[in-house]
Parts: sequence; C-alpha cells; structure tokens
Amino acid sequence: MSEPLADKTVVLAITGSIAAYKGAELARRLMDLGADVHVTLTAAGEKFITPLTLRTLTGNPVTSDMFDDPDEWHVKHVSLAERADAVVIAPATADAIAKLALAIADEFIYTLSLAARAPLVIAPAMNDKMYSHPAVQEHLARLRDRGARIVEPDTGRLASGAVGQGRLAEPEAIARAVSDLFAPGDLDNLRVMVTAGPTREPLDPVRFISNRSSGKMGYALAAAAAARGAQVLLITGPTALGPPTGCEVIRVETAREMRDAALARFEQSDILIAAAAVSDYAPAQTAPHKIKKDGGAFTIELRPTDDILAECGKRRRPGQFLVGFAAEIEDVLVRARQKLKAKNLDLIVANDVSRPDIGFDSDSNAGRLLFAGGREIELPEMDKSQFAQRVIAAVVEARKQMG
Repeated sequence: MSEPLADKTVVLAITGSIAAYKGAELARRLMDLGADVHVTLTAAGEKFITPLTLRTLTGNPVTSDMFDDPDEWHVKHVSLAERADAVVIAPATADAIAKLALAIADEFIYTLSLAARAPLVIAPAMNDKMYSHPAVQEHLARLRDRGARIVEPDTGRLASGAVGQGRLAEPEAIARAVSDLFAPGDLDNLRVMVTAGPTREPLDPVRFISNRSSGKMGYALAAAAAARGAQVLLITGPTALGPPTGCEVIRVETAREMRDAALARFEQSDILIAAAAVSDYAPAQTAPHKIKKDGGAFTIELRPTDDILAECGKRRRPGQFLVGFAAEIEDVLVRARQKLKAKNLDLIVANDVSRPDIGFDSDSNAGRLLFAGGREIELPEMDKSQFAQRVIAAVVEARKQMG
C-alpha cells in the first residue's frame, strides 16, 4: 500500500498560538504520510516558531509575509494555491477562524485560503472560554457549512493553567484527518465492528484485574475504517483516548459487558476487527466491600472469561470477515496460526508485545498478517495510524479476493 499522502501537496498554516510549537511535529507527521509540505506563518505565528526550523524540516521555503519577495509574490500566491491538495490551519486561533469565516485576507495564509480550491482542515487552539464563545462557534459552523473539516480541540490543561476544551489536537490526529480526505471509499455502506482497549474485572469496589492495553491500536483501526467509508461501531474498554471521528462508540468495563455488546451487534456487522485485550480471567467472586489488609496471605480464585472472538467465529454467517490479534511474547507465529484456525478467522495480526517499542501503550506497531488461505504479509515498525491503514487495506483486498 502506498503512503496515503504520496504525491499530495499540503500547505500547513501556523498561526499565533502557544501550540505553534506542535507545527514542527505536524509537518513531520504529514511528511511521513508522503506529503510535500509547504509551511506559511502569520506574523504572530512567527513569534512562536521560526521559519528556519520549518524550512529545515520540510526542505521548502517558508512564507510569512506576502510582500517579502515582491518578484515572486504573484507566483507563490497563485501557484501554491493551485498546487495545494489540502490546506491545513493548525493551530487556528480565534482570530484566524474569524478571518477565514469572514474572508478577511490581510495575511498570506488567508489570501491563499481564499484562492485555493483544495479541502480546508482547521484545528482550533485557544482558551476554553474563547472556544465556547458563541461568535467562535458561529464562525466554525459557517466554515463547516462551506465544507471545512474541523479537528476538534482536546480537553486538558491549557496554557492559562485552566482545564477545559481548547488544547490543540495531537499532530497524529490532525495528520490523520488530512489523510482521511484522500482515503478511498471502498468500505462504503459496510458495517465494521471494532473492539479496543482493556477490560477491567472487579475484585472489590475499588480494585480490579486488567492489563496494559491503551486502546491506541483499536482506535486507529476504527478511524481508518471510517475514513474509507465504513459505518463503524467501536466497542471499547476503559481508555484515556477521545472517540475517533465518525464512529459510534459503546463503552464497557468487563469482559462480560464487551461480549454482550459485541454479540448484540455481530449479526449485523460485515467485518469484525477484534483488537481488544480482553482479560482471560476474572475473579470468581467480587467482594461487596473493600477487602481489608490484615497482614496475612490473600488468595484470589480466578475463572476464565468467555472467548468473544471464538464465539463470533462459531456464529459467523456467510460473507462476514473476521480479524483477530495475537499479542504474544513467545512462539508468536506458532500461536497466531493456532488461533487463526481455532477461532475460524479470515485474518490474524501477530505481534510481539514483549518489545517495548511496539508493545502495549506504545505509539508504534509491527507484525505479520496471517490469512486463512496461507498468505502472509510482514509489516515493519510504523506509527499505529499507518499500521491501521495497512491492516484495513489488507482486509479490503482480501474481501475482494473472496468475491
């Protein structure tokens, strides 16, 4: 599979926010996806990050003042707008959003945005009270109506010290929103169910048994499937992640809750991708009160939980496509092949979670795709968003071969 932004020219406009420092990381993420990135800065943006940094990173000139080079201004103004496959404003301040909404072209990025006919992606960043102000929301609504893609800001601690919604979305999420613009719609009208994250099996009201899964892989798979047109249902255990854009989300805690949620919708699903790290065992009994420490030994009796994927494998109807994950620390491929057959799957992703660089809670993954027909594809280490896109592309291709 080629890089999703290969042969694409992306104009990245950085405005005057403290979050401008993330522009360098965003440029790198876009370049990793294959984009030719051209950066432009507002006068205020240049106060937070230097053109030299961005020029060195992208290998392209950085424009901040459209009158810096009068001999080439017309060329930049027209040709870059015409060449742009996407224009990304990140971070976008309240001032920038107002100018975009009202067609005020007093700086190069606003002139270019008006001249370009490429998709516009806007990632707001500001104080939470500013973000929720009716004027800002009205401007964002106007831009949405014109077709702009808004990457909602995260909720967290802001530069002011307050906690609220207004923090710039992570560069990975913004880059994914850009790549989604060019994703093929080959999953249109298909229903994809994805399970993600860990489960928690309660020992008492304050303690539980769980694992180190962060849910990042499952969320990336859900986002990648949605980007290709699928109707995505994400069933997720407890995570610290925001829901992927365009996905229906069901939140669960225990393996039993995940099983019930999955089986309730499995029959209507065309594709199941089971990326959740479901607990294999749960306490046989849950204490109604907090268990007190008395200085002596404490024994927990565990019972096996239901194997959700195996149960789906038994219930599958013709035409359904089932994908599992084999997160192992030894004999990875041997165990993955056993699971592929035993659970009646079409594809299993085998990865070695003993490696800290690709294990639980990491931002990268690597592994081998094992298909029921015997074909195998090795995927080298890459960002989980890219890994998810490769997996979804493999699912699409395998379904075509099934007829």
